[in-house]
Amino acid sequence: MSDAATIRFLLDGEVIEIRDVDPTRTVLQYLREDLRRKGTKEGCAEGDCGACTVVVAELAANGSDVTIKAINSCIQFLPTLDGKELMTVESLAHGDELHPVQSAMVSQHGSQCGFCTPGFIMSLYALYETNPNPGRQEIDDALSGNLCRCTGYRPIIAAANEMYSATPAPRPDRSSALKRIQRNGSLCIEHDGRRFFAPVDANELAALLTQYPEATLLAGGTDVGLWVTKRHRELETVIYTGRVSELADVRVTDTQIDIGAAATLTDAVPVIVKHYPGLDEMFRRFASPPIRNAGTLGGNVANGSPIGDSMAALMVLDATLVLRLGVVEREIAINEFYHDYMVNDLQPGEFVARIWIPLPTDGALVRSQKWSKRFDQDISGVCTAYRLVLDAGRVASFRMACAGLAATVRRAEKTEAAIVGLPWTHELIESACEKLAEDYAPISDMRASADMRLLAVQNLLRRFFAETESGDTVTVYTYGRQH
Repeated sequence: MSDAATIRFLLDGEVIEIRDVDPTRTVLQYLREDLRRKGTKEGCAEGDCGACTVVVAELAANGSDVTIKAINSCIQFLPTLDGKELMTVESLAHGDELHPVQSAMVSQHGSQCGFCTPGFIMSLYALYETNPNPGRQEIDDALSGNLCRCTGYRPIIAAANEMYSATPAPRPDRSSALKRIQRNGSLCIEHDGRRFFAPVDANELAALLTQYPEATLLAGGTDVGLWVTKRHRELETVIYTGRVSELADVRVTDTQIDIGAAATLTDAVPVIVKHYPGLDEMFRRFASPPIRNAGTLGGNVANGSPIGDSMAALMVLDATLVLRLGVVEREIAINEFYHDYMVNDLQPGEFVARIWIPLPTDGALVRSQKWSKRFDQDISGVCTAYRLVLDAGRVASFRMACAGLAATVRRAEKTEAAIVGLPWTHELIESACEKLAEDYAPISDMRASADMRLLAVQNLLRRFFAETESGDTVTVYTYGRQH
């Protein structure tokens, strides 16, 4: 059988080769059902609880460095492991000697019922491998994708601090091992009439989408994975962007941040926040590290969920999308990209190739806020973003966009028009809050009622005004946690 149809990855130092496999079989299913590795658990099958967390290592773009990331195995398709190393909780101990992460969890009593423990250990292991001296905020963020119903997290955080005090665990030469399993061409799997393609460059990706315009384009799988695990959809043709290095880069030019659509949120977000620090809160609360390690900014934009967190910020920044169909590229403002609920401007066979974000201009204040039932790892009730320019106390320019209030994420155009040119005062904000009711007709669902959503957005605008007065981010509280 052709090498192009063989998935190859590393597990515990062994090269695993898999042929004739369902292309949408998840990594979790493979571990538990095929290998009988029961340490990795299934809690939610949608990337929320973290019980299924594993760690993957892969060669960086330079071909020699290695990146190590925690991911949710419950929504990752098995073929996406090709060319990578997979680590589970069973991979960590050396004979009878526990890994420092495991020892710290034992000594600090970080496990009670134990169901969530393997996932916590793997998130801590990823932190151990990538950050030699994390602070409390970094520990909290690393664990934000893991839910526990027993311990209250205190002993787990204590274990995170203790794991560095033990004798360091041996680190294998991953780079050499990974280089040996890299393929020269594309991956192409066919099973029971269904196909999975992993092209190696943008030209091949464009050609495949032209040949299969109805194919499912797979980036991080953080949404597509749920189509399979929750909706039980059978995807006939899947085209994976994860090996297209041209679409995974993040560059900064003299005028803009240029982000490839396949760049993960983990890679793209720090660059955005470096230039727009006011977006830190929203992006820090954007899903969890395992989701951000797999999910892409391009996927979030193309998916176009009305409760997507990134689009409001991109709209107030006047971001431009570069779309490609075959060999033809075109540009479109993100404000013009969405037409209706889950309907956008993409034509059959066309895909988002790049996202261009203008660099900051002098005097512009940019912020984004997320309102949800819990601080970490929660879907927004609403998400807002603002860009404000003041001139001698008057509003020279104002943009505001909201997610969660309409069939698509969109700008508050009537509110914007009512604010520009007037003094930036408390009275102006109160009149703007009334105007928001003309821009949006919110819906009620399990996350919030329509009235609560509108009130939340109005209060977030009031909060933004308070921040412009004080120059600092206003302290808020979410179930006892201060931010």
